[in-house]
Amino acid sequence: MTQQPSRGRRGMAVAPHGLAAQSALAVLREGGNAIEAMVAAAATIAVVYPHMNGIGGDSFWLVGLPQASGDTEVLGIEGCGAAALAASAGQYAGLPAIPFRGGNAAITVAGTVSGWDQALAVSRERLGGRLPLSRLLADAVDYARHGMPVTVSQHRNTLGKLAGLADVHGFAEAFLPDGQVPAAGSLFRQPRMAATLEHLARAGLDDFYRGDLARSLAADLAAAGSPLVLADLQAHRAAMRRPLELAHSRGRVFNMPPPTQGLVSLMILGLMDRLEGGRSDHLGADYVHAAVESVKQAFAVRDAHITDPACMTVDPERFLEPASLDAMAARIDRDKAAPWGEGKGPADTVWMGVIDGEGRSVSMIQSIYHEFGSGVVLRESGINWQNRGASFSLVPGHINALAPGKKPFHTLNPALALLEDGRTLVYGNMGGDGQPQSQSAVFTRTVVQGMDPQAAVSAPRWLLGRTWGESSDTLKLEGRFPAATVEALRARGHAVDVLGDFDETFGHAGCIVRSPDGTFEGGFDPRSDGAVAAY
Repeated sequence: MTQQPSRGRRGMAVAPHGLAAQSALAVLREGGNAIEAMVAAAATIAVVYPHMNGIGGDSFWLVGLPQASGDTEVLGIEGCGAAALAASAGQYAGLPAIPFRGGNAAITVAGTVSGWDQALAVSRERLGGRLPLSRLLADAVDYARHGMPVTVSQHRNTLGKLAGLADVHGFAEAFLPDGQVPAAGSLFRQPRMAATLEHLARAGLDDFYRGDLARSLAADLAAAGSPLVLADLQAHRAAMRRPLELAHSRGRVFNMPPPTQGLVSLMILGLMDRLEGGRSDHLGADYVHAAVESVKQAFAVRDAHITDPACMTVDPERFLEPASLDAMAARIDRDKAAPWGEGKGPADTVWMGVIDGEGRSVSMIQSIYHEFGSGVVLRESGINWQNRGASFSLVPGHINALAPGKKPFHTLNPALALLEDGRTLVYGNMGGDGQPQSQSAVFTRTVVQGMDPQAAVSAPRWLLGRTWGESSDTLKLEGRFPAATVEALRARGHAVDVLGDFDETFGHAGCIVRSPDGTFEGGFDPRSDGAVAAY
């Protein structure tokens, strides 16, 4: 059965949990702008989808602001925390890698709240935003205090990861009420999180880094065995960043610069734009092969060059130059799969999009990295701290080697496009290595293939590499691909595994399209608990 896209005229929001989209829509209905709506959605989803994200993680924003000239200015906001000044490879002596769980994994500052704060500053200064913070956090406070039914996704992830999490500092108290994995549909309360959000609403978001909450966080992080101290929190600031831009045949596509892999997402689109297979049947082997081989080219650049921009020796924009993309596209064999090593591994994240009635657009992503992050839950605040620092390498000289005050490599990357026909797209996806791959699927199916955003998001996807606990680096296809496509890809040398229909392994995507006449179409991912909310 074909599902129709959601439609609207005055505003639209999409999120992988329906209540977050509804929080955004409520703010839009009250006269709030797209940024204010996104903060409300971000707070809500941190509470109702806690295994995927939270205020103990990082966030990245793209904000599109239409200008009187008819152009749109695109701003980037980096809410990314650095490694503790006390962090060093020496503390992991004898270990092959940084642990994924525990205090030794909670080694980077959480930047999400600073991203909200910086975005709201843009809202006030550029858009005249007036809604109080207490209003924007109100839904999240209510859901945390009075509870929300547990999703199947939270239940499944708690159960599946319990062996590595049950004994981590604070985890059981927060996520195992009565000592049990909460059942899907049962009421899940987070009273400490409710109090923390209320405190932030009163004291201001900066209190997370330089106020009473910061002092509480520092004390609890020390108790959990983290090297983070108050000075690390106080030194953190969100940053305004100039987005990377791809000149695509259908328009201009934007993404975040390093330390994110936004460059990868843009390179894949640039390469597919140059390959005949990128314009062929979206369920056929030519299309998937073109996408996967483009991914390999882009990942090679990522793994060789992308790190904290302060440590990079190349300009990422050079890889988006037409001559560079032409040369890479020429190296792709349309009939044979190139060798493939391995990906960066799993990640859990949420992407959300909002466009308001004035055409102001936001593409935002926030994450605690793996399911439940480090697993550390701080005793007083109830905040689950990220394990983004686990993406650092312990190998001396490695491009992403751990160093004090260094920003980690991020799989996170939100996307926004301004098309030549006047349409605006916000789109994105969660899922580590799968993020840029699913972004390419949603963009090419919507923009190049002409599909509506719901059909583009729902269509079967592929994934090269590991995610969601998968240990293999094969090319994974959803079961809804034709058998002929699977066999043709194997004949070209791809190691293909076929997974289930609408499998959560392929992440949670979303897309909103605003047309020049002010109408909206949106699509949410049926693999998630998401929804599009519009009016």
